[in-house]
Amino acid sequence: MDITPKSLILDLLSTLPVSGGHSMPVRALVEAGDCFGMASSAVRVALARLLAEKRVERDERGRYRLGVAAAPVVRTIRNWRRLEAQTVEWRGGWIGVYRRRGKGRGQARRLGDQSLVFLGFREFEPALFLRPDNLAGGVGELRAQLGDLGLEDTASVFELSGLDSSAEARALALWDEVALGDAYGEAAQMLSESRVALEAAPAREAMVETFRLGGRVIRQLVLDPLLPDAIAPTAGRDALAAQMRDYDVFGRSCWAEFLGRHGVLHRRTPADLRVMKGADQMISVAGALPRMIS
Repeated sequence: MDITPKSLILDLLSTLPVSGGHSMPVRALVEAGDCFGMASSAVRVALARLLAEKRVERDERGRYRLGVAAAPVVRTIRNWRRLEAQTVEWRGGWIGVYRRRGKGRGQARRLGDQSLVFLGFREFEPALFLRPDNLAGGVGELRAQLGDLGLEDTASVFELSGLDSSAEARALALWDEVALGDAYGEAAQMLSESRVALEAAPAREAMVETFRLGGRVIRQLVLDPLLPDAIAPTAGRDALAAQMRDYDVFGRSCWAEFLGRHGVLHRRTPADLRVMKGADQMISVAGALPRMIS
């Protein structure tokens, strides 16, 4: 999916340190847009719309940073660097979400759909969604995260255990472990090939490529269901996350001169944060979410 002026702005602002009041000038956003073939006017219009939506905010110097409306998704996305800290030993239990039929329409319903995919849930039966109970913080933390990401208040989030053998088998089959493993390998190969190809590439080309590919792989890691090893082997995921951390360092070096020239202190490669498809109140959208909710 093409990078848009809105997504580019959000992704660049995501590079700023969380604390310290750091921000980015308009001229940096406009120049970055030019790297991706975007007109200055398109970037400025997108910036004005994001400001009105409270997804970005302007400081006293007229510079920009992410706004409060982007915070829930950004917090979750930034955890891709520490996937291993987000899981605990799986003891065979499940977390269930029951959604009342007919409750919520339009964008509000879509936000709920996307929050479930974002946190690895799959539809087990009509209106009932499951995931393994292997995330740190348990049901309480997961309930809070789902709410922050837009799950409707009428949904019930609870622990579930004691499935019979038939139901257990159906639950375990909700995820395609082979497809997950293949995707890890393909992404790892793309990172390796990109790193070699960009060693002697012009700065502008390296900036664009690390933005596009780094964002794609980060999106893959963010949307990973974080399954326990008993359901899908985790070695490929862990290896990909480690490789992406190395690529992130490389990406930062590609963007360092550009951001430094604009007086921007950055902590990470601009990463494509377009994760929540079709949710205008969330952060931007890059790539289609897997169609796992009917």
